[in-house]
Amino acid sequence: MFLNLNCVLRPRHNALAMLISCPDLPTLKKAHAFLIVSNALAAPTASKILALYAQFHCPDSVLRVFKTTINDVGPNTVPKMWNLIIRSHVDLGLFYSALSLYKKMRQMGVPHDTFTLPLVNRALSSLRTDVVYGKMIHSVATQMGLNEDLYFCNTMIDVYGKCGNIGYARRVFDEMFNRDVVSWTLMIAGYGSERYVSVAFDLFNKMRMEFEPNSVTLIVMLQACCASRMLNVGTQTHGFAVKSGLLMDWSVKNSVLRMYADRGSIKEVELLFGELNKKDVASWRFLISFYASSGDMMRMAGLFREMQNLEVDPWTIETLTLIISAFAKCGNLSEGECIHCLVIKTGFSDDILLTSLVDFYAKCGKLEISVQLFREIHFKSNITWCAMMSGFIQNGSFMEAISLFQEMQAEDLVIVPEIWRILLDAYANLGALKSGKVVHGYLIKNLFHEPVDGAVQLQTSILNMYLRVGSMSSARVCFDNMPVKDVVAWTAMIEGLGSHGFGFEALKYFNLMIEQRVQPNSVTFLSLLSACSHSGLVSEGCDIYYSMKWCFGMEPALDHHTCIVDLFGRCGMLKEALAIIFKMVILPDSRIWGALVAASRVYGNKKLGEYAAQRLLELEPDNAGYYTLLSNVKASVGRWNEVEELRRVMSEMDIKKKPGWSCVEVKGIIHGFVSGDLSHPEAEEIYGALGRLSRVA
Repeated sequence: MFLNLNCVLRPRHNALAMLISCPDLPTLKKAHAFLIVSNALAAPTASKILALYAQFHCPDSVLRVFKTTINDVGPNTVPKMWNLIIRSHVDLGLFYSALSLYKKMRQMGVPHDTFTLPLVNRALSSLRTDVVYGKMIHSVATQMGLNEDLYFCNTMIDVYGKCGNIGYARRVFDEMFNRDVVSWTLMIAGYGSERYVSVAFDLFNKMRMEFEPNSVTLIVMLQACCASRMLNVGTQTHGFAVKSGLLMDWSVKNSVLRMYADRGSIKEVELLFGELNKKDVASWRFLISFYASSGDMMRMAGLFREMQNLEVDPWTIETLTLIISAFAKCGNLSEGECIHCLVIKTGFSDDILLTSLVDFYAKCGKLEISVQLFREIHFKSNITWCAMMSGFIQNGSFMEAISLFQEMQAEDLVIVPEIWRILLDAYANLGALKSGKVVHGYLIKNLFHEPVDGAVQLQTSILNMYLRVGSMSSARVCFDNMPVKDVVAWTAMIEGLGSHGFGFEALKYFNLMIEQRVQPNSVTFLSLLSACSHSGLVSEGCDIYYSMKWCFGMEPALDHHTCIVDLFGRCGMLKEALAIIFKMVILPDSRIWGALVAASRVYGNKKLGEYAAQRLLELEPDNAGYYTLLSNVKASVGRWNEVEELRRVMSEMDIKKKPGWSCVEVKGIIHGFVSGDLSHPEAEEIYGALGRLSRVA
């Protein structure tokens, strides 16, 4: 009998010993299973198991253990177990679930302790929810006498600060009998998030009389300076970091770098970076990001090579992804290919980096490589699908983008708003009104009945689709029904009306936009000037052009100058158009000379047309279209020898003009056509119909 009892007790003892030093979740589950089978799961042991499941981030198991043991534990243990289960959900970011558990705890009449409400406050501050919920928790805490509890008051300051009620946060702070560094830091962070940087800095100086700020306080102060662009306060905070020795902290160093970078202070950034005795990978990566965002790709590439030459290990996926993304923005193919070779050589790669390469090659016009890389990615996220579909759109492969969307549907993937926007863009470019309407109907039925992130942008894409395919009545209805009209929506409406010749109506919508107190941006004025150009509204266009600077405080950019040149050119005012170009401070580009060439051809000014076409070739000597344009100008005045010379140069340089193409939607099917193309299955019938139409004409 003794031996049998010993055999039973030893495994039970082993299971309890496993709980004391449990290394992982599988071991915990084995011990838990044995204790259940042996009927040895007492209340203290259940509490220990509950704590371990919470430690290993397994909320489902926590909830199951809690439900099976809650009736067997003593009244003093119950609040602790509730706190444990709430904390496990907060730690995992399941904030709504944590609040639901607290609500159930209240309904069951379970008493609180000093740890319960701070846990609830953590969930509220993470959600940044309505301040009313924070006030309710504060009222409960007041009834419990927690107003003097330092930890609770700190969490209350955090809730009020993150919920946008800095006044309540300050009241809690001022009424506290005891404060620590956390109290001061949270209060400074609250003022910083509301961009009251001068108040935050005053509080920072007062704090120094009672406590020495730590690295977190400095980081919070520097973040506030970044948000408000107050460089003088940031400089003083930087000085304190140097004086106190806290600049040795890597996080503080990088925050100072970020503060100067956000101000565009290249000199200060380079000086500070050069003074750092030891630079970690994060510092190098930050400086690379700074030059990438400022568009200095040569300096960015140089920094990466410098990292390679020094003892800093640059072979991190994050660094390589950052550099590839930067080269994608500027279209630097050769440098990006070098990084791709480096990725292959080192083997450092993941799906995010491969997605960046997909985007890079698509933006550089290497669509075949982009597609190949896309097929090699094992786990394709929505970002990956977006990158590939956008790549097709950027390269004019609209049918391929639609086919890729259909592939997504076949795989039963969740389609995010950004994918719908790209699909609508493809239909807009193809002029596929019927297909676009199908998507619009689906979105009304399945997506727009509840608040969705990106809904405003998606509705603007629908509006843009109707405008681009020429369905003006549908566009007007769509625009009128939009619950939120931001500057992008107004600008899209103005641009769409202008491109179809409704110049006066575009001006009317602009006036309505101003009445609605929506501030126009540079793109809005570009759309207005384009509308005036298409409708021949010279005086109205000039008024808009000059009002940019004198009424709205915006300096006209090169695109705005191009629109004015096009406006004058379309109306035959060629001398005025040329005068605009010569008076510009900005150097003219190919588009502005192209507008002048087109106007010169229409009004027969051969000399000016030839001059403008020559400037075009100087700017873009590899553009086949400009060679053709100059050739046509010379042919119009009978200079055939020069026409022949241009054709010879094009042949020697292997410059070929891409043929233009168009499409038509018939019964929901999109048909594409190129001049002289016989590949369509019904080509014979199509050309027969064209022949009959031409005879009638």
